[in-house]
Amino acid sequence: MLNPREAVRNLPSYHPPLAGREGLRLDFNENTVGCSPRVLERLRQLGPEPLVCYPEREPVEATVAAFLGIAPPELLLTNGVDEAIHLLCETYLEPGDEAMIVVPTYSMYRIYMMAAGAHVIAIPAGADFSFPVDDLCSRITPRTRLIAVANPNNPTGTIAAVKDLRQILAAAPDAAVLVDEAYFEFCGQSMLGACREVPNLFVARTFSKAYGLAGLRIGALIGDVDQMRAVRRVSSPYNVNAVALACLPEAVRDQDYLRQYVSEVCESRARLESALEASGIQFWPSHANFVLARVAAAASFVEQMRGKGILVRNRSGDPGCEDCVRITLGPRDHTDRLLAALQETFETLGIAQGASRR
Repeated sequence: MLNPREAVRNLPSYHPPLAGREGLRLDFNENTVGCSPRVLERLRQLGPEPLVCYPEREPVEATVAAFLGIAPPELLLTNGVDEAIHLLCETYLEPGDEAMIVVPTYSMYRIYMMAAGAHVIAIPAGADFSFPVDDLCSRITPRTRLIAVANPNNPTGTIAAVKDLRQILAAAPDAAVLVDEAYFEFCGQSMLGACREVPNLFVARTFSKAYGLAGLRIGALIGDVDQMRAVRRVSSPYNVNAVALACLPEAVRDQDYLRQYVSEVCESRARLESALEASGIQFWPSHANFVLARVAAAASFVEQMRGKGILVRNRSGDPGCEDCVRITLGPRDHTDRLLAALQETFETLGIAQGASRR
């Protein structure tokens, strides 16, 4: 009888609630208004040729590398950041190796690490989800081969300081250290400039969030040239589809559109945090395009909001996130709708004014 590998049989399942997503989608940290008009125009111009030919990744990698100020061999375009994580696990992890994460965080780190047969060491975040750099460094051993840090972190929106990330890199010179900067545009802090000086550092970026291209599934992995050469051996030469490759240069070139969207999201983030504080709702100051808040009845809160046409994400299942919901931010008009629905829901559930403040 055919059976999957033991590591696969033991994997936790990850089933994001994608079905029935009708209304204002503030549940998956997507761009809530859409991509640049230049991307849409490029889509309209596409003929049959890109669909019948195998996609050519290298010219677009050169465009993105120039935008980031790096050399093309330092960058690999991937099928979303998920593939970047998977490739690092396949490149550096042997069965029985140790891999480390700080929880709560993005679920796919653990899943890909376990699929490679690694022993995953989960370090709990500190008070108020602060980054536990000393705890993490104290657990590094000669068997540690991969450390993944989402920065800013999902679902908390918190950020690890550059000095903390450098401390990890120095403490684990024989481990690949991934700094996942999926929400970089909303905070501005990056480790990208350190990739040439620290050969075990990898930085991931995505075009799913601020750029509004989640449906095209395209991301980037950046690292030392020699290390990236090894990662490319594991990657398919056709891992990014032709439509994504055709559209990405237009998205990258339209920085005016990106800056305007990011500015409105950051304004909306401040508005939401002010509203939560005024209502006595516990939340964690965010560096991303979402805010994590603790309400008294998360499941009921999510359903009440859905009934008002607004989707938010229940994160109660994450470590330390009991009764927490994550709310994505968009432009001003979306935030107007969000804040009105929030106040009504707080009043309906009787959770405003009596909840714990930060």
